[in-house]
Amino acid sequence: MKKRGVGRYIARKFFSSIVTIIVITCVNFVIFRMAPGDPIRMMFRDPRVSAEQMQAVRERFGLDKPLGIQFLVYLKQLSKGDLGISFWQKKPVMEVIASRVPQTLLLVVTALVIAIILGTVFGAIAGWKSGTKTDTVILTISLAMYSIPSFALGLVLLLLFAFLLSIFPLGGITTPASGFTGLRQMVDVLWHMILPATSVVVWYIGEYVLLTRSSMVEVLGQDYITTARAKGLKESAVLKNHALRNALLPVVTMVGLNLAFAIGGVIEAETVFSWPGVGRLLYDAVMKRDYPLLQGVFLVFAVAVVLANFVVDMIYGFIDPRVKIRT
Repeated sequence: MKKRGVGRYIARKFFSSIVTIIVITCVNFVIFRMAPGDPIRMMFRDPRVSAEQMQAVRERFGLDKPLGIQFLVYLKQLSKGDLGISFWQKKPVMEVIASRVPQTLLLVVTALVIAIILGTVFGAIAGWKSGTKTDTVILTISLAMYSIPSFALGLVLLLLFAFLLSIFPLGGITTPASGFTGLRQMVDVLWHMILPATSVVVWYIGEYVLLTRSSMVEVLGQDYITTARAKGLKESAVLKNHALRNALLPVVTMVGLNLAFAIGGVIEAETVFSWPGVGRLLYDAVMKRDYPLLQGVFLVFAVAVVLANFVVDMIYGFIDPRVKIRT
């Protein structure tokens, strides 16, 4: 009976994920074609390009066909794993996206690891010291960090440390024409990553502090914490072995979702600092009205989020049996 219940739980979540991806695929196709602007005209800004030449390009990309036919062609290509050809870069969309994913993962995963460690530690301390001056200070700073938009913080960091003080580079991922290789190239990339990573870390730290603190306060009110203290366990043991372990369950969910959003990139940070990741690619695709590239980026992003939700649901289902009972 138990195995059958687990099987139904997994099947239900899997079916829900498939339906979500199908709906996203349909919406993904329509929504970008509702945006104003002609992608072909965006490609040819030269007034000497004739209407016949633009029409030929429109026919080449299938934009002369009715919307329904375009959708059927899109589904047929998608069933083969083909996301189409980028209007802007004249390359397969999957190839364009794949070339940007490593840069986004480098930036966001690095920032997330730092934010998770610092946010969890300070959030646990704030929850443990709830109602004290320590809690008030940590909570105030965290709320301020969580409230600052990453693009606004990025602009301030760029103006102060890159433009006025000239400590860090203005943008990009490497120094142009530097010719660095090996270790020097790695150091150069890390040097360029400090400011954009900082703008991401600050926002995520605030999020993880608030989440961990709230969870910690709730856990500390449970009966098993009182029992552990009644047994004479040291406060550090109660915190480490009983309170913190259970307080981290909501953090696991947030980590899974944030890692999925890393595929989509932090658009603000990548745009402000000209970091060549998926977020910057998405911004450029919007400016160019590149339908296939926009569809590809959003589809990859959406599938990553759905899969992360599915994995988190599975983890929760096995960690906490009550999840299966409720569902």
